[in-house]
Amino acid sequence: MALSVSSLASAFSHLSLPSTSAPNPLPLLRLLPSPRRAARLVLSASAADAAEPVDAEEPAVDEGPEEVLAVEAEEDALSGLALRKYVKQRLPGGFAAQRITATGRRKTASARVVLQEGTGKVFINFRDAKEYLQGNPMWMEYCKVPLSTLGFENNYDVFVKVQGGGLSGQAQAICLGVARALLKISPANRVPLRQEGLLTRDTRIVERKKAGLRKARKRPQFSKR
Repeated sequence: MALSVSSLASAFSHLSLPSTSAPNPLPLLRLLPSPRRAARLVLSASAADAAEPVDAEEPAVDEGPEEVLAVEAEEDALSGLALRKYVKQRLPGGFAAQRITATGRRKTASARVVLQEGTGKVFINFRDAKEYLQGNPMWMEYCKVPLSTLGFENNYDVFVKVQGGGLSGQAQAICLGVARALLKISPANRVPLRQEGLLTRDTRIVERKKAGLRKARKRPQFSKR
């Protein structure tokens, strides 16, 4: 009998009984007879949790697109003013006072070109040539064809003041002006430039509209009756 009591005591000692201090998970629901009242208590508890102050992080203030565009426009204006000042420093007295100058024409465009010793930069109307010609590779090539023909593409800077026509006609007018300016550097440059056809003025222009016609040659449809 003593053995059985001691064995029972050791067995009960190994059992893990729940602690009386542990909180009851749902003490209120056991006391609530109706589910409607339980729902109201649950809603009131959730509202109390929402009312507790929470340390929210301050949202990062992002610059709007208008502010970014304003900053970029200001930077472009400063760069444009600095470039205009640089060109005026390189050309004291203006275009007419320079030594190596020439004029090129194409369609209705007229370009006054000045050559100076440099590294091959091209400036058109106080702006960079790539920006002025909208990055068009063909128009950019027109401005440098005479220099590359003679191997001077990195020996001279080109300063241009152009007006009239479109960008295509202006680029070809610059090409003729650069070729003519190279003749003032050395008369020996005439032969290679002439062989490439760079000294020939292209006289083709848009034919004017005629009276009674829709365009220069286009006629309205003939009606017999």
